[in-house]
Amino acid sequence: QVQLVESGGGLVQAGDSLTLACAASGRTFSNYLMGWFRQAPGKEREFVAAINWSGGATTYGGSVKGRFTISRDNTKDTVYLRMNSLKPTDTAVYYCAVRASSIIDFYPGGYGYWGQGTQVTVSS
Repeated sequence: QVQLVESGGGLVQAGDSLTLACAASGRTFSNYLMGWFRQAPGKEREFVAAINWSGGATTYGGSVKGRFTISRDNTKDTVYLRMNSLKPTDTAVYYCAVRASSIIDFYPGGYGYWGQGTQVTVSS
């Protein structure tokens, strides 16, 4: 059974940085896409970033491009999201997800496994 556990969320001020981590377990994730989504109250779940597990290719949502960096450590089956220059509009629950394909998908429906989420709150 696949298990994804996020950590690293918290309360920060605008302009601060934060790094989220997602530890995956339960199977081999080579050739699987790992992604981060976020969901603010009253809004749809939004694509943040994704990384190809074996190749290291990355893709970002428009609202975070240039500020966030996704990376992975295959020795630990862990994916990271480094968030710089945080804004109040980045406030959301951040979810880690796994897609059983190496082809990018920007929609939540394309991901079969999800973590429980970690809250990020950015104060102004």
